[in-house]
Amino acid sequence: MQTKFDAELQDRLVRYTAIDSQSDENSPSSPSTAIQFDMLHLLRDELTEIGAQDVQLTDYGVVLATIPGNVEAPTVGLVAHVDTAPQFNATGVKPRVIERYNGGDITFPDDPELVLSPADHPYLAEKLGHDLVTASGTTLLGADDKAGVAIIMTLARHLLENPDIKRGPLRIAFTPDEEIGRGVTAPLPKDLGVDFAYTLDGQDVGEIEYESFSADRAVIKITGVSIHPGLAKEKMVNAAHLAAKIVQTLPQATMTPETTDGREGFIHVTDMFGGSSEMEIRLILRDFEMDGLEAKGALVRKVCDAVQASEPRAQITCEISHQYRNMRYWLENDMTPVELARDAARAHGIEPVSVPIRGGTDGSRLTEMGVPCPNIFTGMQCIHGPKEWISIQDMALATDVCLTLMQKAAE
Repeated sequence: MQTKFDAELQDRLVRYTAIDSQSDENSPSSPSTAIQFDMLHLLRDELTEIGAQDVQLTDYGVVLATIPGNVEAPTVGLVAHVDTAPQFNATGVKPRVIERYNGGDITFPDDPELVLSPADHPYLAEKLGHDLVTASGTTLLGADDKAGVAIIMTLARHLLENPDIKRGPLRIAFTPDEEIGRGVTAPLPKDLGVDFAYTLDGQDVGEIEYESFSADRAVIKITGVSIHPGLAKEKMVNAAHLAAKIVQTLPQATMTPETTDGREGFIHVTDMFGGSSEMEIRLILRDFEMDGLEAKGALVRKVCDAVQASEPRAQITCEISHQYRNMRYWLENDMTPVELARDAARAHGIEPVSVPIRGGTDGSRLTEMGVPCPNIFTGMQCIHGPKEWISIQDMALATDVCLTLMQKAAE
């Protein structure tokens, strides 16, 4: 079961996940949180120490580096993000290793009521004998995407220590703020300087993904009429009531994340805050096709217009902004990067699976901006919550696939 990469991957993942690097959608800075620099500075220094070339931390918060090639071949990029998701507590992560998993229920020391069971998670049942990493029960783990970071760093060190391995140039990018859709900014495609790239940000072994959601963001602002509640009859317009009405009018049974799967899109209310005088509702809109995405935006606007018409004394605005687009629109025109990754997986006895990502990656933005960038599995599971876990052996398979991919690209 043990492979040449297991010990290093475990060490890196445990060290990296213990560092708080959560992003913050409400922050206007880039990166959105200063704590992400703890990871970025560490990775810059580690890349320098192992002998990578052209190591830099850009002014927009991306660590870039080069692993030189030894043949003339396409320049390949590998990308992972250092931030962890803001949806769940990520402060004080205590990663723990469960060696040679015995197939039973997994409990968590800091939340004895929390149980990760193979009965509920069939993929876990397949990992008998694997070394698993989880958090302690009160935080997420952060394998999304520090598993990708660990895989890339392990591969980089291996290539530098084995200069005879046939490969072209490898460019590395560690990005901030992927979880809030701000990881890829305008300068990155040129600065990365690759023919094509891959994000290491996928889940089950064998997943080689080239299709993601298209995504927009909606912000609804409601201004009511404020007055002392004791004097409010026929005068007050309660913005909180109007916000509730908007949310309740949106489809609840057929178009939310908890009621959709597969190729179904959704409208997801992520945040509501404010009070009786002013409220703000934030939503994300997702669909695999542009007409479906546009229809969801139109529906949100229609609901806002209807609630506005019911109370003309209020002011309701709805702003919809672009986030990312389905990478399939570009990759299906040239599937070469996808086929290379599939061939690399097959070389290790892994049958590749291409399922649509019910989300997006930095690869969605990079592809849209001219850098073809499919997504490769890492093994991460139950992401963005306290039951998050990953198999070290799955990570080792991803490392092997990336190593073989570099060799196949050189051919």
